[in-house]
Amino acid sequence: MSDQWPVNNQGPVHDHGSVSEPLVLGVDTSTSVNVGLARGAEVLARGTVTDAMAHVEQLTPLIARCLSEAGLTPRDLSVVVVGLGPGPFTGLRVGIVTARVLASALGLSQHGVCSLDVIALQHAQTGAATDFLVATDARRREVYWARYSAAGHRLAGPAVGSPDELPRLPTVGPASDLYADRLVPAAGPRALDAGVLATHGLTLPDAGHEPLYLRRPDAMEPGRRKSVLHHHDTLRHAPGSVR
Repeated sequence: MSDQWPVNNQGPVHDHGSVSEPLVLGVDTSTSVNVGLARGAEVLARGTVTDAMAHVEQLTPLIARCLSEAGLTPRDLSVVVVGLGPGPFTGLRVGIVTARVLASALGLSQHGVCSLDVIALQHAQTGAATDFLVATDARRREVYWARYSAAGHRLAGPAVGSPDELPRLPTVGPASDLYADRLVPAAGPRALDAGVLATHGLTLPDAGHEPLYLRRPDAMEPGRRKSVLHHHDTLRHAPGSVR
């Protein structure tokens, strides 16, 4: 781990509150690359990289940067909270694998959450007045979505489908603008806040450890190709065939 993560043993001493509170690292790559660092209710650092094609290259440096900004090292961490999606296969896998490696290498506990639950909590904290949806881009002209109460409790989902199939309820999250003509966009968060993930992730429902892909990846292993030689041999032996 020392080769991957900067160890800042001589960094500044920060007063981050009671050391009895766990130091939480939040990681989510279901949409953008999001990293948050918190102790209790205090966000110590957060960072986001919006380049959807840079998950592999940007996640580890972003974690290192957040730790450095807080004057901490990986050895100071207590728990990793990781967003399990739903999200596209490749990007989502990067965050989950990284969280698993960190937890295993450092002996940390790990807590998996539904990424949509984080955005829902952000919206509920602003005083949502009624049930609402959280929707993110699933590509293929579809969205990942879930339904929530005004308090931010998930009532249905997560699921994937056409925007036209969703309940006609106020909608937040990035897909609410992407499909503004087919959803009911509401004032509220359009992206996951990594600080909320770190400060409140442990209070969200445990989603287990497996990624929430909801459908098979876009890049599938091709099926077995039919043998041209076998097809030709079949024609040779068919009744009425020319020999």
